[in-house]
Amino acid sequence: MRRTIGRLAAAAACLALAAGHSGAASADALGTWVTDGGKSHIKIEPCGDKLCGAIVWLKEPNNKEGSAKLDVNNKDESLRSRPILGLPLLTDFAAKSASKWESGKIYNPEDGKTYRSKLELVDPDTLKVSGCFLFFCKDQTWTRAQ
Repeated sequence: MRRTIGRLAAAAACLALAAGHSGAASADALGTWVTDGGKSHIKIEPCGDKLCGAIVWLKEPNNKEGSAKLDVNNKDESLRSRPILGLPLLTDFAAKSASKWESGKIYNPEDGKTYRSKLELVDPDTLKVSGCFLFFCKDQTWTRAQ
């Protein structure tokens, strides 16, 4: 009888650990992600009860003159002197489910515009990022940085 209870307890503990590990990994968008084409890395972190993200690495961080690339295309002239490296890119993503975040915004430093956006964790190492303007949406697939 004691052996049976011990085995059941051990089996229950193993199942709980496995379920906890797999659930946490599959719903975790936090961390550093490599963008489509590998041009940049974005670190996603909690911002209060929402998610946000900033550029933490650039394949080409400097311009032709050798100085840091700046946010020269920003619609707000007062922000055009800020460096691209460290730039806030993702803001205000609210959890819709364990693997989806909506109502966020994504800034594109290449055109200086901000778009409505949503995130979906496809698997622990794949994040689908959608940006929309009016009814037109574009998706990118980001992979978790190693």
